[in-house]
Amino acid sequence: VAETASTFAELIVADATLKAAKTKEEKINLLDTKLQNALAMFMNIHSRFIFENRFYEARKEGLVSEDKITEMMVEAQKEGYQGALATYHPYFWAAKLHFFIDDVPFYNFPYTFGYLFSLGIYAYANQKGANFEEEYIHLLRDTASMTTEDLAKKHLNVDLTQPDFWQAGIDMVTEDIQMFMELTEEFI
Repeated sequence: VAETASTFAELIVADATLKAAKTKEEKINLLDTKLQNALAMFMNIHSRFIFENRFYEARKEGLVSEDKITEMMVEAQKEGYQGALATYHPYFWAAKLHFFIDDVPFYNFPYTFGYLFSLGIYAYANQKGANFEEEYIHLLRDTASMTTEDLAKKHLNVDLTQPDFWQAGIDMVTEDIQMFMELTEEFI
């Protein structure tokens, strides 16, 4: 939840910039940037989570060899990216510092949660319009004093255990994908 304000602000700026874009090329570039971010959150960090989870399970059995770790990394990337990559980064586990922060396991997962939470808030804000600002300020003030579930219930009247909130944010990314596909259709 610590990234909520910055991610929410990024979404506002990205959409405002996209609306102000004058050319098709500008729109394509801006959407590409937004979609790269979504890809990182939905697929890259998911593959990291899969890898880390499997690594900790394997580690319970003893030392894990470099070859096994590398194999687990590739398998996690294949699963996390749903086979969408042509090549893999087998030594990503060695190149990414986050895997070596041993006092914070699953370091990457909160980024995806925060991204999804911010997307959901942004979708909610778009529905509420100008009336949302005061609610948002109160939500931010309470972020360190209650659980995310309680925060969403109190300030957004949303039950985070239900899929609607999350789906609203994902739908926004889906709309960006559709717009990107329409704008780039002539290049395919």
